[in-house]
Amino acid sequence: MNSQTLTFLDCTLRDGGYYNDWDFDADLIARYLEAMAAAGVDVVEMGLRTLNNKGFKGPCAYSTDAYLASLPIPESLALGVMVNASELVGDHPLEDRLTQLFPNRAEESPVSVVRIACHIHEFEEAVEASVWLRSRGYRVGFNLMQVADRAQSEIEAIARKASAYPIDVLYFADSMGSMAPEQTARIISWLRRHWKGELGIHTHDNLRMALQNTLAALGEGVTWVDSTVTGMGRGPGNARTEELAIEIAQLRQQPVSLVPLMRVVRSDFRPMQEQFGWGTNPFYYLAGKYGIHPTYIQEMLSDSRYDEEDILAAIEHLRVEGGKKFSIHTLDAAKHFYGDLQSGCWNPASLLRDREVLLLGTGPGVYRHRWALENYIRRRNPVVIALNTQAAVSSELISLRVACHPVRLLADCHAHTLLPQPLITPWSMLPEDVKLALQGKEVLDFGLSVEPGVFRFAEASCTLPTSLVVAYALAITASGQASRVLMSGFDGYGADDPRNREMKELLDLYQRTPEARELVSVTPTRYELATQSIYGMG
Repeated sequence: MNSQTLTFLDCTLRDGGYYNDWDFDADLIARYLEAMAAAGVDVVEMGLRTLNNKGFKGPCAYSTDAYLASLPIPESLALGVMVNASELVGDHPLEDRLTQLFPNRAEESPVSVVRIACHIHEFEEAVEASVWLRSRGYRVGFNLMQVADRAQSEIEAIARKASAYPIDVLYFADSMGSMAPEQTARIISWLRRHWKGELGIHTHDNLRMALQNTLAALGEGVTWVDSTVTGMGRGPGNARTEELAIEIAQLRQQPVSLVPLMRVVRSDFRPMQEQFGWGTNPFYYLAGKYGIHPTYIQEMLSDSRYDEEDILAAIEHLRVEGGKKFSIHTLDAAKHFYGDLQSGCWNPASLLRDREVLLLGTGPGVYRHRWALENYIRRRNPVVIALNTQAAVSSELISLRVACHPVRLLADCHAHTLLPQPLITPWSMLPEDVKLALQGKEVLDFGLSVEPGVFRFAEASCTLPTSLVVAYALAITASGQASRVLMSGFDGYGADDPRNREMKELLDLYQRTPEARELVSVTPTRYELATQSIYGMG
């Protein structure tokens, strides 16, 4: 590779904008642009350019010529914007859309580079935009998304089609963060069979391979490379500009100054990273390993109803069933599945009336105090209800299991079919695929609906403020008229974890509700519950 032909592009304001609605402060942008120029970046992608104006978004969602002209742009930087191909294809005339998006020719605009983010199925129609944009003086790039699992024939067909159009750079993105350098080289070789122009790569860091894949691509002749400051981007993030800048400076054998970049990292981007939480972790690692769309992980991490066990269970389900294409419906089913109340056909009073219930959560307290819990169960014979597939206590001592989360249930179905206890669940309201997976399991159908701020208990159903399984289990004990509820494994989270507050509010609301049962924690807990020691109970 001739290092003089290398183009180093930073897309922090575009890819990072998914966290803050592209609402970056103008002073931050000024510091960032100064840092990019000093670090040897050639092109800064200032954001998106879109016609979609639903809900508030900041200036980098539109990156208009007027806004960009108001910024202090260093002379060494070229400016770019990205357009989603989905806004160009369809029933509307392509030229009309482009004219609205780019009312000025390139020589009259601060923007000189336009990249179009494109799925494979959109390419044939969207590629026509390159002719119009080039005629207006713009450099044009196409970013091919989700190519890692595409067949060689599909990738070669795209390269063949692209070669007939005035495209300056053909990018491919490691959208799932699942690629290794060997696969990177293979895709480049397939593209090179028909595409002789410049190639670019945009990498994701699920497997902590973003930088390695970028460097491998450079070794294979790619001449456009992407990164973002601190890797800022959806989910696991991208190759980090502060690292790639070092490698490119070495390739170019040109000195750069990283001081302004490291200052802006410390003053602006690290605090944002602490707030928004981008960057890889074991969940994103597994998603990359199994080819699962990282948005599934991002959505679950942002929803406090998913604890670590829930996320791992969902990943296992997506590994088996396939999760390459993100569908909001899958997770929406988990978040919003329960609406209008549908009564079940099982009345928990048939088993729980005037009985003491021992409710086993998933916290480490159950395992730590297993001996005392099992001893108490054998001596006092409470009804033992375990949440989901909790297995710290001997299975023969557990009376019932309870589960209500559709995604978690689907992931746990096989385990539930092997467990001997009846499963309490809102059977009549579950998706058909969950029912099919639980076929043959003894199920006790107890209905539920979700209504914020409310607990209500009926003979065979309940209304809950949340679909958390602990809320469902507590409602079952109330409808069942248990004498009291002993709780173990509800240890709580770290002091700053927002789930502590959510659980506190849930338990407070339950205990203020008429007909709620007395709650007593018998192993250590951070929640405001009456507490006794399982070791001192007769």
